[in-house]
Order: sequence, then structure tokens, then C-alpha cells
Amino acid sequence: MNFTRWSARLPGTQRRTAAQAARAASRVRAGAAMRAGVPAARGPAGGTGEGTGTGSTPLTSPDFDALLGGIPGPVAVLHGPDHRTLYLNPAYATVFPGDHPLDEPADKALPELVELGVLPLLDQVRRSGKSRAVKSRRVPGTTRDQHYTFTCTPVELSPAEEPSGRGVLVFATEVTDQAEAAERLRASESRLREATVTLQRSLLPQKLEQPDDLRVAAVYQPGGMESAVGGDWYDVITLGAGRTALVIGDVMGRGVRAAAVMGQLRTAVRAYARLDLPPHEVLQLLDGLAAEIDSSQIATCVYAVHDPNEGQLTYASAGHLPLLVRDADGTVERAYEPTGPPLGTGGWIHTSGTIPLGPGASAAFYTDGLVERRDEDIDEGVRAVSAAFAEAKGTPEEVCDRLLHDLGITAEHDDDVAVLVVQHPDRDGPEAERFHNAALDLLGGVEAAPRARAFASGVLASWRFPVELRDLGVLAASELVANSLQHGTPPMRLRLRRTDRRLIVEVTDGDEHLPRRHAAGTVDETGRGLSIVATIASTWGARRTADGGKSVWCEFALPDTEPSTPS
Repeated sequence: MNFTRWSARLPGTQRRTAAQAARAASRVRAGAAMRAGVPAARGPAGGTGEGTGTGSTPLTSPDFDALLGGIPGPVAVLHGPDHRTLYLNPAYATVFPGDHPLDEPADKALPELVELGVLPLLDQVRRSGKSRAVKSRRVPGTTRDQHYTFTCTPVELSPAEEPSGRGVLVFATEVTDQAEAAERLRASESRLREATVTLQRSLLPQKLEQPDDLRVAAVYQPGGMESAVGGDWYDVITLGAGRTALVIGDVMGRGVRAAAVMGQLRTAVRAYARLDLPPHEVLQLLDGLAAEIDSSQIATCVYAVHDPNEGQLTYASAGHLPLLVRDADGTVERAYEPTGPPLGTGGWIHTSGTIPLGPGASAAFYTDGLVERRDEDIDEGVRAVSAAFAEAKGTPEEVCDRLLHDLGITAEHDDDVAVLVVQHPDRDGPEAERFHNAALDLLGGVEAAPRARAFASGVLASWRFPVELRDLGVLAASELVANSLQHGTPPMRLRLRRTDRRLIVEVTDGDEHLPRRHAAGTVDETGRGLSIVATIASTWGARRTADGGKSVWCEFALPDTEPSTPS
């Protein structure tokens, strides 16, 4: 048996211990050869013959103590088809105390080999003539548990010991220090991962805002235990006047750094969203910020805005996967354009596109962890998501779960996954009665303000609002129309909208300059309209419209309801 070659299979402590056995084997065999008057057997390259190879010196009982007795690790020599115990060194009895009768099958004489999973290797070694090993098996000790690596290797025995000449030597090397170090490393990595997951989840919305006109749900699943947490994120932001921003993104990279960058980008998106800018302008600002945060971190993002008055999503993409929209009849459409490069690359002018999202339609936003597979093109993954989305029914939460299930996302998945599902319900019956729209085109002139007041009064009365709320709505409409008449340009429109939670008063005109609220002096004849609106309304705001004009709006919470608050 060639101990030198066998020991090369073992790291560190195992090699040093095996080397001692190799030197002992060399001395014993040289002595045996001299006594027989012949030189020690050599292998083809001048080394000692290995295992059952031709020319090796068979081991006999007198060799065992001299060769194996001084090895500090447990050693057992077994023979025969049922692996009967031929020899145990003193270290074996120390590590595994108890009665170990010789010439008994190993499954009875050495039950510890059964418990440690070593016994199945003996048949393999006997059949193949090749060594086998099991690593780092826990062995209970008196003061602390120990770990041993067990190696089973073929050995040639003398015919007096075994007629077939074949035996198996079992050698155990203690690896307690290495096992404990590996366990400490795993525990450290687990704590780091838990901290990163906690950070990641704390930076995501703790509770999604629920817009009046949409139903939304999202799910985030970190990668399996072998994967570092990435920077997937999502958000839902109510913009006012019934409009909603929907965001999903992915910071490339893993670990705490990616999660921290993700948190900064999400905060920035919420801040830019409050400016009520078009989606491509939000991404343009975010692109510059991403480069300042960390030029080495690349992020992708889709930013979309839903306007219930238009029944569509206006969106812009920075290198992200296409969002999917399923219409009322189940047909799924992919939003192909426009898509720019990822955030942080700079030098690109982002543009916005639109895709219908009317009543009965749904939209799905997702990150690459849902679709990327090592053995598939990413387009195949997107087609798989489209097929699953076409068949997914139920609430947004149920659709999220269905997508994860159909795409095979489990707790062991090797990448983070974030999914955001949006539904625009097709309301009917009593629920539909709580959603109404009314609009009046204003041509200007002195009759515009009285017409707006009369229109608002009649509409709010038909919606059966309380007198107090109706009066506040008429006053807000009058002030916003008066402001538009003085500072705006035609065409002008007054739009009233009610949902199950709020009344929205909105006035649009053709001038792009946004009004600003300021304190009017005691002798000023103007400048008090927006202050009045801000005082009586729950909230108000202004934004530029796609046609080059502006919109000024305000909201009133309906009785027994509260306006949604940002997360």
C-alpha cells in the first residue's frame, strides 16, 4: 500500500499524519525484505507498489502494530466480503470506546462506522480497488465533539490473513479545528446575510400605498442561502389628482453595498416623483444621481405613471426588462419602447412611451431574477412570464404568487426576485357609483367663472355630497378657474372627479408656467386664491401636461375616509 500517494489526497493535518505512517511502512517493509533476502518491492516509477498492485508486499498480522499502532488517528483493517475486523490500533479504542471483537462483521463489531456512513464505502472500495472518503463526520467526545474524515483504501493482505488477498484499511483523521473554523465562517456569513436581508427589507416599502383607482401588490424574495442579497426594489407613489407612479428597479451587485445604493435610489425617486415630472425626466435626474452615488454601481429602472382620466400608463425605462400589460380579454402586450441604457451610464436622453391600461387591465413589473436562467436566453424567460401572466387570475397578491410558482422560484433560487402587479378594476354596480367624472370646457371671458361655479354646484349636488363639502368644492373650483383666467391661456377645462375616498377638482390650461403660492400683502388685490385653496383642501398641487400646458388641482377627503399617506 502506497501511503505517500494516499496521503496526497488529504489536506494539512491529514498529510502530516499519513506521512508518519508512510515512513513506518517503509521501515517495516525494508526490514521484511532484508529478512527474506530480497529487496523491497518497487512500483514502475521506483515507488512502493500501491494497494493491490503487482509487486507490493502483502501485510501480515506482525506488521500491523509496527506499521499502524503508532498512528495517532483511529485505524481499522477489515477483510472478507462481510468486512470482518482484522486489526484495530490503540487510537481507535480511545476515540470509539467499547467492545470491538475481532473477526466479526463490521456492522456488528464497529457500529460507529454504520452511524457515520462509512460502511457503504467498504463495498465500493472492495469492488473498485479505489479509495473512498467521507468528510468531517461528527464524533461525540467526553469534553467536546470531534470531527473526523474517514478514508477507506484497498490493501493487499497475506493469504494467511485473507484467502482472497484483499482487504480495506479505514483511517480517520481528526479535522475538528477545520470543521469548527468552517462552522464559524458559515455562522458569520449567515449573520451577514441576515443583516443584509433585514437592511434590504427595511428599505423597501413596509406597506404599499393603495391608489383609489388601482389595486396593487408586490413581493420580494431574496436569493437562496448560497446567494448574497442583491438590490431589487419597487415602490408605489400617489401623485395627487388620481395619478399614481409605479416603480421597479434592480441595482447590479450583491450585499450590503447594493442594498444601500438601492435605498438611496428609492428615496431619490420618491423625491423626484413629488415634482410630478414626466417619467423620462425622472429617469434623467436619477441617471445623474446614480453616477454620483457610486459610478461602479449600475442600476436598471422602470418608472411609470397611471392617469385614470387617460386610461394608460406613461412610462420610461433605463435598461430594465419590459413591463407587461394584460387587457380585459387576456391578451398580453409587451412594452418594447422606449428603453435607454441603465442608470449611471450618462450621455443618454431618455424618452417616455405609453401603453393602454384601461378598466379590466393589469400590468406586471419584475426584475431579472424572475426570468434569467443560465441555460436560457432572457427572451425565453420574458415569454415564459408573459404566458404565466396571461393565465394568472385573482387578486394582485394571487397573481404575484402565481408568477413565482409558474416560473419555478423557490427559497433556493439563486437570485433576488421582485414582482409588482397592478390591476385597474372594471367596476360595476354599487362600486361603480362611487367613481364619477365630469368635465367642462371653458373658453374664457367674464362668463367663465359663473359657468364654472354653476357647473360644479350642479355636479356635486347630483353626486349627493353633503352641503358643506359641496360648498368647499364650488369655492375651490371658482378659485382655480379664476387663477387660470388671470394667469393662463386657452384652452381651459374644469374637471371634477370623485372616488370612493376623495373629491378632486382640477383645472387645466395652455400655459406651462406653474403657479406658486405666496403671501399676499394687506393691500394686494390678487395672490390669495391658492392660499384659500390650500387652506380648505386636504392637499393641492400643479404639474405640466404633455401638450405644453399645466394642471392645477386640489383634493378633499370624503367623510369617514382618510387620504392615503406615503410609506
